[in-house]
Amino acid sequence: MPDTPASWWTDAVVYQLYVRSFCDANGDGRGDLAGIRARLGYLADLGVDAIWLNPCYPSPQYDHGYDVADFFDIEPDYGDLATFDAIVAEASALGLRVMMDIVPNHCSWEHPLFEAALVAAPGSPERERFWFRDGKGEHGDEPPNNWTSYFTGPAWSRVIDADGHPEQWYMHSFAPQQPDWNWTNAEVVDHYDRALRFWLDRGAAGFRVDAPQPVGKATGLPDLADLPDDPTVFVPNPYREFRPEGHAVWQHWREVLDAYEAEHPGRDLVMVAETYSHKRPDIVAEFVGPNQHHQAFAFELMLSRWNRTALRDGIDSVVQSRIGKLSTLAWTMNNHDVQRSVTRLGRSDAHLDPDDDVPQSLNQSDAPVDLAVGAARAGAALLLMLLLPGSSYIYQGEELGLPEVLDLPAEAREDPMFHRSHGAVLGRDGCRVPLPWTVDAASSYGFSLTTAPAAPWLPQPAAWGRYGADAQVGDPASTFALYQRVLRLRRKQRLAHGPFGWLDHPALLAYERGTTVVVTNPTGTTVALPAAWIDGRMLAASSAVGDHDASVVPADTTVWLTR
Repeated sequence: MPDTPASWWTDAVVYQLYVRSFCDANGDGRGDLAGIRARLGYLADLGVDAIWLNPCYPSPQYDHGYDVADFFDIEPDYGDLATFDAIVAEASALGLRVMMDIVPNHCSWEHPLFEAALVAAPGSPERERFWFRDGKGEHGDEPPNNWTSYFTGPAWSRVIDADGHPEQWYMHSFAPQQPDWNWTNAEVVDHYDRALRFWLDRGAAGFRVDAPQPVGKATGLPDLADLPDDPTVFVPNPYREFRPEGHAVWQHWREVLDAYEAEHPGRDLVMVAETYSHKRPDIVAEFVGPNQHHQAFAFELMLSRWNRTALRDGIDSVVQSRIGKLSTLAWTMNNHDVQRSVTRLGRSDAHLDPDDDVPQSLNQSDAPVDLAVGAARAGAALLLMLLLPGSSYIYQGEELGLPEVLDLPAEAREDPMFHRSHGAVLGRDGCRVPLPWTVDAASSYGFSLTTAPAAPWLPQPAAWGRYGADAQVGDPASTFALYQRVLRLRRKQRLAHGPFGWLDHPALLAYERGTTVVVTNPTGTTVALPAAWIDGRMLAASSAVGDHDASVVPADTTVWLTR
């Protein structure tokens, strides 16, 4: 399968920055742009090619930035446009590109256009920018349809007018504070055209596109059949997810980016879609290509259990769906929405094949966790991922081996998923706990760069210092050193190039990438390598395997070999 990279993003390693939790420069307990600016050298030294900033636009922060109140500025708690410009310039000098996170499906209910819609009359132009509808029932007191929110509960909230009378309902695929845009409205299209160009003018290298699947809605907004009684159970919605109506939006955005490139020779832009496909990579493949997104995330590896069959089937399903356009793949093992891989893969049921008695996602499992096992598997998963066709995304803190913080007290949790489900859904706060930059608890393990700072917005565990970056940088046995070593090797020797193909083995998961063989052992016991696979030398390993001509792969280890 040929895969000839032509643009920087086709084989890049991108580092995801959750701004609120990366580094706090002013001591208010929240990460900010100045903190990112102070740590750019760390990121360049790690060996990544680009950074992606989670939403840092003005926002009431109900969903920590994914409820955007202004797409043309920076959240004051995080800094200002001048600091953003400085980050872009200094990152460029270090060889790093900067990607923005754009939210197309919804805005904040504090966005001026939605505030105007609330005070406007039903059927007005202001309301046509969103999904306002009359309710069902004699008095309109039932939602317009039975769609549910991704954050549990109904996908509709009712408007109360200035006199206290209930009137129309508006749609929100996520929280009530995040009303959905109506993308059939020309004013919405123009609003985003201007936003995309605004950030490109400031030097953004492209966009990670948040939640593209609900942007298109079926005509008539029909009811779903067979809804479960439990409102916390997620229900795929064929009338709202990866709809054909959404293609027009992405085709138009691609035209905007292509036109911008034509106007600015030398700019090489990317648009990557956050595409959770529910094991339908064929549908995702329809949203990438020459006239839509440049890339789409392949979450199958992140969502797979730790066994040969699950891992290979997950990877292969995506690769087969993109034959001829493998550079459109963007792989990841972690992000701000899932439990960290050290915890997920350390669970006692992580190796099991999914069945009726096992949660379909390790994110839902409550099985006991062995952090040592999870750390080994997370390192093995990294090396398995890095040489797959396409680009790789890593999430802040995974290079430090951070686990999920599972025991946050309920009163400290801020995720709307937790609160809307009344605690039935644990939520995503545990992977968003501020980073430990030092082993010392003072200044919140180095998260804050000032003396006597405010407490971090989420509490850090008492043992957080054991993962401190200052102790790991320079330690050849650390998780940071593993990441740095393999990222540098991948770049220097251009290992993420060349044809991709599977190698068969009854226990090991193995593939060829050009002249490199990648072998992962998820079995739990040491397995000997076939002689034909070790006629070269070992390039890298996720764990200590002895000499570089080792003929075995220990449990929960991945090795890179030359052919």
